[in-house]
Amino acid sequence: MDTVKVKWNGGRRFVAWDEAGHGVVMDAAAAHKGDGSGARPLELVLYALGGCTGIDIVAILEKQRQDVRDFELLITAEQREEQPRYYDRINIEYVLSGSGLKPSAVERAIALSEDKYCSVKGMFGPGVSVTTSYRLIDV
Repeated sequence: MDTVKVKWNGGRRFVAWDEAGHGVVMDAAAAHKGDGSGARPLELVLYALGGCTGIDIVAILEKQRQDVRDFELLITAEQREEQPRYYDRINIEYVLSGSGLKPSAVERAIALSEDKYCSVKGMFGPGVSVTTSYRLIDV
């Protein structure tokens, strides 16, 4: 079982940490009486999605003996107009740099992460559309 502790730190700021001591600061935007001193909680969902699928992709491509030298994920999301204002459209662009990366290997890694391994994506309901694309940079 995973456990995190979240503590109010005044205003709209909260500090959270896990059992290993890793921490994160969350705050509301100024428009919602925060001071922007941390990530908005909803943005952390995108961080988690990127970390989860990124870890999957690296592990899968290593097993496929692909030479990945750099990797960046650009994640954009749109919120619903009505409450609760969760993200209903998310796009992930995978940008991978390496030598001789095979598009078929990258496509397979993305599909496996999206359909089988990424626990964060698996938590999204049917009302959340996640699209993906990728770019390969040969170095």
